Amino acid sequence: MLLGRDVIRAHIVRKQISGPNNAPYAQKLDLGWVIVGNVCLGNVHKTPAVRTLFTNATERGRPTTFEPCPNVFNIKEKHCGIQVPLNFSPQLADSACEPDHLGCNVFKQTRNDNYSSPSIQDNAFLKIMEEGLTKDTDNSWTAPLPFKNPCRKLPNNRPQALNRLMSLLRSFEKKREMKEHFITFMDKIFQNKHAEIAPPLKEDEECWYLPLFGVYHPCKPMQIRVVFDSSAKYEGVSLNDVLLTGPDFNNSLLGVLIRFRKEAVAFTADIEQMFYCFNVREQDRNYLRFLWFRDNDISKDIVEYRMTVHVFGNSPSPAVAIYGLHQSVLRIEPDCDRDVKQFVMCDFCVDDGLKSLPTVEKPISLLQRTRDALANSNLRLHKIAANRKEVLEAFPTQDHAKNLKNLDFEADSVPMQHSLGLLWDLNKDCFTFEVSDESKPFTRRGVLSTINSLYDPLGFVAPVTIRGKSILHELTAENGDWDAPLPPEMEESWTQWKDSLKDLPNMTIPRAYTDISPSTAVKKDLCVFSDASTKAIAAVAYLKVTDAEGHSQVGFVMGKAKLAPRPDQTIPRLELSAAVLAVELADLISDELDYHTTFYTDSKVVLGYIYNESRRFYVCVSNRVTRIRRSSQPCQWHYVASSQNPADHATRSVPAYQLPLSNWLTGPDLLCQIQSSLNDSYDLVEPSMDSDVRPQFSTWKSLTRALSRLIHVIHNFKSPPSKANHCHGWHYCETGLTVDELNQAQNLVIRAVQQDVYAEEIKCVQKHEKLPKTSPLKNLDPYLDKEGLLRVGGRIRDSNISQGEKNPLIVPGHHHVAALLIKHDHEQTQHQGRLFTEGVVRSTGWWIVGGKRKVSTIIHHCVTCKRLRAPLSTQKLSNLPPDCLTTDPPFTNVGLDVFGSWFVNQNKRVVYECILCCTYVYHDCIFCLVFGFTLLNVSKPVDNAHRSSEW
Repeated sequence: MLLGRDVIRAHIVRKQISGPNNAPYAQKLDLGWVIVGNVCLGNVHKTPAVRTLFTNATERGRPTTFEPCPNVFNIKEKHCGIQVPLNFSPQLADSACEPDHLGCNVFKQTRNDNYSSPSIQDNAFLKIMEEGLTKDTDNSWTAPLPFKNPCRKLPNNRPQALNRLMSLLRSFEKKREMKEHFITFMDKIFQNKHAEIAPPLKEDEECWYLPLFGVYHPCKPMQIRVVFDSSAKYEGVSLNDVLLTGPDFNNSLLGVLIRFRKEAVAFTADIEQMFYCFNVREQDRNYLRFLWFRDNDISKDIVEYRMTVHVFGNSPSPAVAIYGLHQSVLRIEPDCDRDVKQFVMCDFCVDDGLKSLPTVEKPISLLQRTRDALANSNLRLHKIAANRKEVLEAFPTQDHAKNLKNLDFEADSVPMQHSLGLLWDLNKDCFTFEVSDESKPFTRRGVLSTINSLYDPLGFVAPVTIRGKSILHELTAENGDWDAPLPPEMEESWTQWKDSLKDLPNMTIPRAYTDISPSTAVKKDLCVFSDASTKAIAAVAYLKVTDAEGHSQVGFVMGKAKLAPRPDQTIPRLELSAAVLAVELADLISDELDYHTTFYTDSKVVLGYIYNESRRFYVCVSNRVTRIRRSSQPCQWHYVASSQNPADHATRSVPAYQLPLSNWLTGPDLLCQIQSSLNDSYDLVEPSMDSDVRPQFSTWKSLTRALSRLIHVIHNFKSPPSKANHCHGWHYCETGLTVDELNQAQNLVIRAVQQDVYAEEIKCVQKHEKLPKTSPLKNLDPYLDKEGLLRVGGRIRDSNISQGEKNPLIVPGHHHVAALLIKHDHEQTQHQGRLFTEGVVRSTGWWIVGGKRKVSTIIHHCVTCKRLRAPLSTQKLSNLPPDCLTTDPPFTNVGLDVFGSWFVNQNKRVVYECILCCTYVYHDCIFCLVFGFTLLNVSKPVDNAHRSSEW
């Protein structure tokens, strides 16, 4: 499509990203991204006359005559958290349409249609923040309280706040240490001017009082945090009920950790008292009143205070703080550095920032520029920790992490750092685990508490924790009290697993994926393995990087294991669920590490499901295959032996001391040697035996009747309703089907089969050309009848016998329809042999290519014929159940042998049901005449005197 300059809007540059000198640059237009510059040809120009866009695929996926470009730029829009700009407003969306083109956008689709977007309340919050967030005279951010509209009037809850304060005083009498910590915390609030004396209320002025309580962090028992209880209800309403929570601006914790492990030099930082860095608008402060003692002295009288900053406990406080943090780098004039914006916007989880860079100089520069940028909004970046002492030495000790201050890096041992819940050893630059020594009772609650105390967001020890979850799964199989003691027989396995956790602190996991930096690697691949057992399913991902010299390294990225549900599912379905888990894991990682992904599984059944394009599955399997193919192509999936599949460890569990000895953390040794072939293809494994593969029509009769009913419905739609014809619309006709409709259905099936298998032969017949020498029909002299169906030719066509006998329809023997036809005629012959069945097939009007072999196969697998071929039953009449000698008419079925089903009649005589005529009359059947003498002679009365083998 060629757009001239007269279409101004198509050429407006909305955004531009520049690269290094003499490199292409990207411009975002309304139609998408455009890369300007010499991209495909690189530095090699065979001729200056080349003026073409290189491509390697057409709209149908076929390659063009152009060779693929060796310098391809992969452009991908990243979607994380909220999927719209922070200043998004529904009114800004370009949905206007000219009157002459009314409705032109109602069906418009975009690539972001399936991503989450802000709710109506989220947009209201964004509008309030955009209009109300301002800077005061000392450069601090001031933000309003985001009230809902309309907002319910709040009652005066001062009595509630007073009662809570009295309860807190009684707690101080029991916990003297808590009292001192509480007073110290409140003293900091008053010293930092985060609270002020509340002015007197005007008549009928609305306000709200916040009750106070304190919480301790499990890892900081001597440090209390005072929380303002905005969720406390009074007269059925709380402050949080009338406030907008706001969107979730926070970055994904997993995403931050995944990027934190990319490069060699890693660092963390923190924003000091982030919530308290954002002031509350003056007119909203009366909603943050609280009761405390004058001059922070419990012996003095109670005074009304009010907070001047956003507080812990308010539901919108996290969104307000993160929004303000982002605006501190978005509203800087002149514009803030791009890498500083990237760090603040994408690498912070609330107030904790984590990042890794390839060299020492880059972290120092980034931290210094980020600290200066945030200082313009009175936000202090401190608690800096890094795995290189050069980074720490570039900053004053007061900005170091608390346990790194005044530390001699040459003589002292570097203490552990907590990074978003992970224990980071700066000296070894690795992650380790800390196991609690606290003893928990052997109850359901105690078991759950012990399992959850091991924090492992990246799945480093998933093969270990899955065993504990499995034990809990067994303990909770039946309902019971969560605090009741559990059976002693289960305690031994639980104790063994809990004791094995003591080996985890000795295990270390490298923080960086590989020694080769991904930023300098020439090739980066994400390899994901999946596996399943009756206990659990698992998936694990590794990053494989290759440098310019061809050396490859593999690093653990993330693992995930989940218990299998109850009741137990089949292994193929569990393996398929594990494959779904693998693509979900890959999608999560690809949002942070956009590398080429390859999947591996040890289930050829699953590979057959994924590669299949013709067979139908039941909904359970179909939904999962659709989910897999939505995020991956079949060519990305490959087979790996079970012995080399690392995901197998997480499905069967591994003791903690054995985990470092397995390939769970390192990946299989052959991973660096795997050369994935795009030509790999996997067929369904025994689809006829697979219960998850949706069966085709099982009989010729059901197939033709189903199609004839559809033809009947189509005819009724085409013909106008009349008094003679009561059928109309979609219905199931109770009056039966006509012969014409059945014949049309039969012809429709045969035509579809012939066009599918003999398309080339049909073209040759239509053009009166000779059939190919390799064609199986070359000796049949085929021709097309007036219905367009292939029939056997020859001089016999001039005889007076029926057309079906002299010119039978040609059916490929390997097709499913051929099996249905043979089964149908085989049943019509009452399960006689191959010659009888072949004769009926030919006389019915079918010429099945390779029919003799196909008929023999059908008869060989026929269940009824197998029973007829079985040896004579040795069951004695004395072994008959008592209820077989009943007098209830007509007969009671009690057995089966070579002669068919046998019964005991009202006269207590053994009577056979003939396998051919399916009656109890012998003189009408040849089979009965041949064996009738024997049968009649063995039919003796059944009584106590004759319960022997003489029958």
